[in-house]
Parts: sequence; structure tokens; C-alpha cells
Amino acid sequence: MSNKEKELSEYIDSLNAEKKPKAHGNMAESPEMEELMNTVRMIKSLKESNAPGTKYNKNISMEIGEKMKNKNNKRSKGHWYLGIASVAAAVMLIFILNLTFARNDIVYAMEQAFKGVQAYHGTLEIIAADGAGKATSQARREVWADQKGNYYISDLEGSQKGLVTVNNGEKKWQLWPDSKELYIFSSFPDPYRFTFELGKEIENIKNAIKTKQIGEELVSGRKTIVLEVSPQGGAPYKLWVDKETKLPLKKQSAMQNALQYTITYTNIDFTETIPAELMAYSLPAGFNEINTNTEQLVNNLEEAAAVVGFEIKVPEGLSRYTMGNITVDLDKKLAKIYYADKEKQSRVVVIQGTAKSEFKTASTAVLGKVNNSIAEIQSPIEGNPGVLAGGGAYARGTDISSIRWQDNGFEYAVVGNAKIEDLELFVKGIAKGSVQIPSIGNISTGKPQVAIPVDLAVEENEQKSVDAGHSPWKLDPAFVAQVFVSLQISPKGIVGEYPVQYESFKIVENDGINAVMELNSEKTPINKVYLKKLVRKDNTGIWSVVGYDLQAENN
Repeated sequence: MSNKEKELSEYIDSLNAEKKPKAHGNMAESPEMEELMNTVRMIKSLKESNAPGTKYNKNISMEIGEKMKNKNNKRSKGHWYLGIASVAAAVMLIFILNLTFARNDIVYAMEQAFKGVQAYHGTLEIIAADGAGKATSQARREVWADQKGNYYISDLEGSQKGLVTVNNGEKKWQLWPDSKELYIFSSFPDPYRFTFELGKEIENIKNAIKTKQIGEELVSGRKTIVLEVSPQGGAPYKLWVDKETKLPLKKQSAMQNALQYTITYTNIDFTETIPAELMAYSLPAGFNEINTNTEQLVNNLEEAAAVVGFEIKVPEGLSRYTMGNITVDLDKKLAKIYYADKEKQSRVVVIQGTAKSEFKTASTAVLGKVNNSIAEIQSPIEGNPGVLAGGGAYARGTDISSIRWQDNGFEYAVVGNAKIEDLELFVKGIAKGSVQIPSIGNISTGKPQVAIPVDLAVEENEQKSVDAGHSPWKLDPAFVAQVFVSLQISPKGIVGEYPVQYESFKIVENDGINAVMELNSEKTPINKVYLKKLVRKDNTGIWSVVGYDLQAENN
């Protein structure tokens, strides 16, 4: 898809979501693009709220055709080629509109339906089937959840029967009845939530490559639409959507590693809140409390500064977000300020502490700059987690992103279930200087001295293998570089330890699609390894070596 087609597609998506597109009214747009965008707005204003009727495509064609005809009649003969270009663009617009509306109609309905849900309560059943079709019950859970991200999960059956997990927004805890232990965790970031969370499922389907209706079935006595969803990464899966509520009821994964999981809400209802008694923390008699969270709530910034021993920076220029709790990590001497947007859909924590070691970035991270210092950007946080200020490890989670950097002896991290653009606002509010967040695939790594031919068919098979859970190291550019260099040293295969250690590789460039790993080892003349995502250009895509440089004396 060209940049103009992508821009037009994003424009349509924004209109479908009832949002003002960023490109609307942009004086930098060409007259042709403005004309097409105006046509899209006109078609959108005529579209009914329900699914388009059978004459929908014909109406679009007639509308655009008539508009282009009138326009072309007004143009001089010397500009006839612009008319042809506009018609060609209009044909492409019809194609994009057909794909967009066909895909987004049910997805949009799901998104709007979930906005009206304050909280829900149901019973989840998880079934695992092997390659021979033998099904085994894995778990049955009671689930309470709300729009704010709070939840209560009780395992009724299965290997973890009796386990209770609660997150009330202030604290997260797990109750283990067999061992009489209660574990306390930080409530946010919370990477390990629960299976088949409705909001998360809708977000996943919004980001899918393709969604196709393949049938209708009864699930738990409810009429459902069966969808086949092709995600950005991994194999297609099935989702059953309740016709009445427009919300997911059942999900079936693809068969991977001879196992297929089916997750079903055997019953579900919708309420205003989660019962207060379920959200209230209490230590049952006879239980031992194990506090894995060393944070302590303080009343204000002055109290926090007194504990950590330095002045705490507060981001300026925020409009969508409001400040919430302020905590200090007593063990690591970190200050944390929690923020939430006005609808409490996105939460962000700003973490700061003194820099106690050399700044090291995760090999899977995109690299940017804050006040001319390297910044580590992870969206979402995957692979090898980075390290927070003071040495605390990031928790991994599919919807958690982060930006981390050091400046003037301090280390900062902005972490949240928000878009990178939102996190960037926090960084700018703290740094008060230059902040450079690269666009995906936007850097030029240069041309390697030695190019490596790549068999795309082989790489595509490797991608499928990784999607199925095999060879996860292919998602880590440092590991891929280590294997490549080690095989140059030992072309017949590697026995025992790798001849070049993983820690020897340093990431010097990474924009999420292109990366350069640098090393300095006496065991190999290779100095730099160039990598690229060739099959899939997102966080699920594998890395391929496309070339390398030699050390200076070997050039």
C-alpha cells in the first residue's frame, strides 16, 4: 500500500471511529487528496448506522463517478491527465472503502457495544484439544471485570482450583489456599491479567489484518456470528460474537504444537460495578502475607522527595491526563507518579531515580534520543525486558509500552498502556528539550560491506514456525546476530557454548524493521551485523541477517 493509500485508509478508519482525522483541513494535502477526502466525508454522511445495503457499492461508484465527471468537465484539456489520475484514485477509493467497511462494520459494532458496558460477570471455561481431537477441561473460572481495568478472578476448577486474583486499581493480590499464602503485587503495570478479557479481545480484532464472517452458531444458548480473525502475528483463530450484545462469547485458537484451546463464557451478564466486598483487600485468618511490592504510598511530592533524596520532576503540558497516586520504592529509592486519562482507559506511570549503572538497552528495543542521549522505546514490551531506573525489571505485557532514558545522572522511564505518542508527551514534559522518537522503518542503516542473500521462502517458513511457538530467538536481533556470527566461526555447527557471547553484541540502530548490531571480538573479524524484518514488519516478525561489516584492519 502506497503512502497516499495508507493515509486515505487511516482517514476512513478515523471517520468510522467518529473521530476527526489528523489530515482533515491539512493545508499541506494535494488538491487531489483533498478532493478524495471530501468525497469520503460525503459518503460517510450518507451511510446508515447499520450494515450497508446491497446497493451500497453501486451508490459509491455512481457518487464518485458523477463527482469526477463534473470536475473533469471544468478542467482544461491541458489537465486531462489529472482527471484520469483522479478516476484511478477513485477506483482505488472504492476498493479501500469496500474492504474497510466490510471489515470494520462488525468490529465497530463490538467497540461501541463495549463502551456501554460498565462491568460484567461470567463463568469462563477453558478446553484443550490435542491433534487427535481429544478434549480436556483445563479450567473453569468466575470472572468479574470493569471498564477501569479492575477485576476479580476465582478458579473454580482445574490445576489452580481455589486461586483468587484481584486487582482493585490500588493493589493486586493473589490468594493461594493450599499454601495459605497471599502475594501482593503492584497494580500497574499489570502484564498478566486474565484470559479472554472482552476489551482486549476487541482491541485485538481492531488491529487484525483481516476479519471474515464464516457462519452462525448457538453458544451458551445465544445466537452468535462466527468470525475468522487473521491477526498481525500468528495463525488465524475463530471468535464467536453474540448477535444481541455484539460482544465476544467464545474464542478458539489455531492448532499449535498439537494443542488447540477453546475459551467460552458459559454465562455472562452485565452490571454497573463489581461488588465492593470482592474488591476490598483483607488477609484471611491463618494466611501469610508475602509483599512482593516494595512501594509505599505518600501524600505529596515533598514526602516522596524526602524518602528518595532528590527533587522529583513532574511532566508539564499534559491536558488529557490527571495525576493520581504518588509512591516511593523503598528498596530501590524510586519515585513513581501515576496518571490516568479522563476516561480512565489509559494509565501511565512516570518513574525516576538516580542512575546507578551504565545505560543498557534491550536488544529488541527501538532506539530514539532524549536531549541527545539514547532512549529505549518498547511498544509493546516484549522479549528481553529493559531495566527500570534503579535496577527494577520491566514487566512484560502485550499492551504495555515504555520509553526509558538517562539524563544528568538520573534515569527516567514512562510506562503505560497508552500509545507511544501519549508517552512522548510525558517525556517532553519531563525533559524540556529535544525528543526524537523514530518512525517505524524510518532509519537508514547504510549498505553493509558484505551482503547476505536471503531466501524469502525459507524465511516465511521460519516465521510460521515462530508463530507456532518454535525458535522464539528469531524475534531477538542480538540472538540472531549471535547465531550468524557463531556459524561463521564454526560453519559445521555449534557444539556447547557459542564462540561469541550474547552480551558481546550491542545494538547501535533499531527502528523496529532495520537494525545494526555491533561487536568487538578477537574470535571473529566481523564488526557489524545488519538485520531486517522481511516477512512481517511488527513485533511478531522475525529478524533476518542481510549483511555484515568487517573490522577496520580486515577491510
